[in-house]
Amino acid sequence: MGGFLHRIDWSSIHREKSLKFYTPALAFFSLLYGFVQRLRYAAYGLGLLKKKRLPGFVVSVGNLTAGGTGKTPAVAALAKWALSEKIQGCIISRGYGGRYKSRVLAVSDGQRILADSRLAGDEPVLLARKVPGIPVILSGERYRAGMYAHEKFGSDFFIMDDGFQHMQLERDLNLVLMDAAHPFGNGHLLPWGPLREPLDQLARADAFILTRFKDDRDGRSLAFLKEHYPHIPVFCADHVPDKVVFPCLDQVFSPQMLNGKRVVAFAGIGDPGVFRETLMEMGAEVVDFCGFKDHYSYKKEDLSRLVRLKSQTDAQYILTTEKDWMRIAAIWPDCSEIAYLSIQFSFRPGQEEIFRIIDHAFRKK
Repeated sequence: MGGFLHRIDWSSIHREKSLKFYTPALAFFSLLYGFVQRLRYAAYGLGLLKKKRLPGFVVSVGNLTAGGTGKTPAVAALAKWALSEKIQGCIISRGYGGRYKSRVLAVSDGQRILADSRLAGDEPVLLARKVPGIPVILSGERYRAGMYAHEKFGSDFFIMDDGFQHMQLERDLNLVLMDAAHPFGNGHLLPWGPLREPLDQLARADAFILTRFKDDRDGRSLAFLKEHYPHIPVFCADHVPDKVVFPCLDQVFSPQMLNGKRVVAFAGIGDPGVFRETLMEMGAEVVDFCGFKDHYSYKKEDLSRLVRLKSQTDAQYILTTEKDWMRIAAIWPDCSEIAYLSIQFSFRPGQEEIFRIIDHAFRKK
């Protein structure tokens, strides 16, 4: 049953606004999910569930929906800013998809990467690679991860990855990311829609960040937030292709090299179609595309099939995301056929005020 559920194209269902034969069942479980969430809010509000506070400043980078909104590049950008300001920062995360069983796992001590993606999950290892100098600590209980970082490395600036729903830990700033083109999908709670919480919980945010913001076509999301939450600042950012890396060949190229090239592409992320769209916007001719579920555990057979597909379609390259490469490197580190596209999180011109807001709140505390 679990395998069947994983094969369902949830990203398409979560954008579907018309009624289907399966809608009543999804709506029932959505209603039940919402009821449980409301009970959880009430338990924290009444003090039945206790919150904990770390000895320092906590900024949460999270979202309201299931699926990719670009949290990992945003966390990396914030960690790089902390490094540039000589702030004693760390990243704390649950480490989704990792096999670790310990109460705390140090993925990076800020100098060395201490765990691979099979143990820690792909995103923490990617963050450790992207931001050397910042410890990355995992625990199902983020408070425990934060205390470990504080005691081991003297951290007093805690970046909580995917933390909006983790209400146990007090935070000083809540940054909520939304995909500018599809901020709320069909507007329903899981599993009928992509919402992990009811829309009214956006009021807990201290700032909104619209990701993959392109131009005026995404202005409706901006207008919605400014109308319904006028007191909460909104910032716009995009995911900008940075470089094409052939890790096994130790070769790096500019993104422009894909213009006009025939490629086979694949991705196992929250919304694989976004990766395909990115490659097409770069001018690549995507002759075949394979989408996998988020955090998919690749097997050598999957990669061998993609290599054959490249030959059959006369493609020039096989492309995937940097996050997917974290999982591939663990099982086939010498697969010279595959390249990954590295993405940078970039705020739109004039949007850097968000760092001044964070800095002011941190220095004030």
